[in-house]
Amino acid sequence: MAAASAAAESGCSVALLDDNATSGGQIWRAADSASASHAVTYSELSRRLMHSGVEVHSRSCVVAQPAPGTLRVESDRRCFDIEYKRLILATGARERFLPFPGWTLPGVMGAGGLQAMVKSGLAIAGKRVVISGTGPLLLAVASVLVKRGARIEGIFEQAPMSRAIRFAFALCSRPGKLFEGLNYRAATIGVPYQFSSWVTQTHGDDHLHAVTVASGRTKREIPCDYLGCGYHLVPNLEIPQLLGCRIERGHVSVDVTQSTSVENVYCIGELAGIGGLEKALIEGQIAGLAAAGKPAVHLYARRDRAVRFARRLDAFCALRSEFRDLADGQTFICRCEDVPRSALAGMDSWREAKLHTRCGMGPCQGRICGAAAEVLFGWENDSVRPPITPARVGTLAVSTTETGAP
Repeated sequence: MAAASAAAESGCSVALLDDNATSGGQIWRAADSASASHAVTYSELSRRLMHSGVEVHSRSCVVAQPAPGTLRVESDRRCFDIEYKRLILATGARERFLPFPGWTLPGVMGAGGLQAMVKSGLAIAGKRVVISGTGPLLLAVASVLVKRGARIEGIFEQAPMSRAIRFAFALCSRPGKLFEGLNYRAATIGVPYQFSSWVTQTHGDDHLHAVTVASGRTKREIPCDYLGCGYHLVPNLEIPQLLGCRIERGHVSVDVTQSTSVENVYCIGELAGIGGLEKALIEGQIAGLAAAGKPAVHLYARRDRAVRFARRLDAFCALRSEFRDLADGQTFICRCEDVPRSALAGMDSWREAKLHTRCGMGPCQGRICGAAAEVLFGWENDSVRPPITPARVGTLAVSTTETGAP
């Protein structure tokens, strides 16, 4: 939204391709926009977008690049190819899941996924919920669930308290972030919050009824109806990789204007490093101005502060070595193709695992198990082929000349 508005207000002809029904990504889901955090910012951005002349294509997914400077897009009713002179990618991130015994049991969800389902209508009032993983998202999710009437049985953060204290001191230079975190904690006052703790196993037959939580050498079983777990975020790199953008340290390498190694392609937000809303908005402004040939030097200092926060966040969310051993031999690593950990023994790379076991070849195309395999085995998932997302056969079969640019 920020990038499209900045570019359009600078005189460019702009098309915005949005996977969702309305703009705003996951932080401003349509079902809860009016009461969302940073509602003033959302209202201002929506107003700018509406009056900027941006051509918005909702529910539209990029599935391939049929030719240089051209994207193939699929929507609910049609497919089309759209040509561009400048391309700004803001594909966001997804939660990182780490396999453990019982992680595929119904009732086990990503923390952010559970939040999104509740915002979209999942009845959570009176339900017992355990939140586990790492990062500020845990508190943010718990605060939403408490407001909807859930009974939070505990928030379990894998990072040690010493690391959390260092992170909190670092936030003193970012009072807005610190205040936001304190508000989340105030909303969940009375909910147990433990450091150096994580879920090791779930229990249930056809649905979750309890989890085992490890705190140091102590383990205990906690009854619950839902488990929301997530171990920080992973950028959605599929489109940048398809276009040939250079990837470094798990995110797209960009310069001061958010330009990538591919000419006229810019990456912003979580693609350039997990950092949250403020960083995404500033980078969007910079990329929008840069794509329009306008200077954005006045925004660099703010962006650099946001990037420094992102690095501190990564340090806080660094995963414990114990997570490499949570999954036993029978635990599915790839839940699309039912590939257990034992089947991956002796494999040396992600490519070898795919060839021999079909790991990563199911509907999610490695989005879940690929990130897990990187943590468990150190494998890098560098194999990206179209379609980027599941697409209709007709979308892939049609030629560029048949679709035409809208």
